[in-house]
Amino acid sequence: MYSSLARRGTVYGTLLNHRDALAALGNAVNEPPYKAPPKAPVLYIKPRNTLNRDGEPVTIPADSDEVEIGANLGLVIGRSACRVSRHAALDYVAGYTIANDYAIRDYLENYYRPNLRVKNRDSATVLGPWLTDAAEVPDPMRLALRTTVNGKVTQQGTTADMIFGVAQLIEYLSGFMTLDAGDVILTGTPEGVVNVNPGDVVVTEIESLGSLTSLIVADPRDGTREE
Repeated sequence: MYSSLARRGTVYGTLLNHRDALAALGNAVNEPPYKAPPKAPVLYIKPRNTLNRDGEPVTIPADSDEVEIGANLGLVIGRSACRVSRHAALDYVAGYTIANDYAIRDYLENYYRPNLRVKNRDSATVLGPWLTDAAEVPDPMRLALRTTVNGKVTQQGTTADMIFGVAQLIEYLSGFMTLDAGDVILTGTPEGVVNVNPGDVVVTEIESLGSLTSLIVADPRDGTREE
């Protein structure tokens, strides 16, 4: 059952929460300065300028070579949550939505400290304007994700591959801060870096939740590539 999803809360993103995304870093996770894979969720906040809706354009730099397309299961908090155990965590979920969190690929980016320049571009986080009631999703850890560009599959995965599941993320965040009704947690994306160009149509689907559609457009403020 769908209901309207109002943008009244904070949107939190999670990095490296799919096993294939973490594996893609290879041995880099064991090198300085961290010398080990992350032991807790790697989180960041999506400011208001990044938020976008289904059907609205997504702007990218005109000279961008690669864009990370981040299909995410978004979980929406239904009531105030503070120091919630994972065993009770799902009782605080109002429902789920689809998100696609775009970022410009930066090979110098330190993944443990997200590069704000590439993660927080205007219009870069597309959220479904609807909420699928939690009761309609009996197992959020068994949902297939898929993204296509112009009809061609470019990214796919499943929430079963998440390192920190829905309940663990709520337990972790509510352990040091209060989550409010309307807050959204993006649970992380499978590995997938693709070329997209102005005019491309990107569709993100999550099993049982529906799909998002976005048209890629060039950001006129970025100029064009010099030949």
